[in-house]
Amino acid sequence: MKNVSFTGLFLLGLVSVFFFVNVSEAIIQCSQVDMKAASCVMFATGKANTPAPACCAGLQQLAQSVKSVDDKKSICRCLKTAVKSFAGVQDKFLSQIPASCKIKVGFPVSLNTNCEM
Repeated sequence: MKNVSFTGLFLLGLVSVFFFVNVSEAIIQCSQVDMKAASCVMFATGKANTPAPACCAGLQQLAQSVKSVDDKKSICRCLKTAVKSFAGVQDKFLSQIPASCKIKVGFPVSLNTNCEM
């Protein structure tokens, strides 16, 4: 279960890291990201043909909760740390999530996304 949640964290961070540009304190915790992205794991690992509706809904909710650049960076860092614990997420599936979930990200989604940009 922990591995599945970590992969979900990674996906969500990459998808929502750069949604809003405000300056304030980061308040989004890794546990929040985990809950919102966990249902994306099956698609990100190639075990499902499309992201689950709960995946897209979770990503939308997380994107709406981002209030600052620090929030975005925090989410990204959580995901990049978590994904190291779980081999199986593939860029070819990860990059499809924004379009599949109808989320505009504005940058390529990848395992190599730089969280500090």
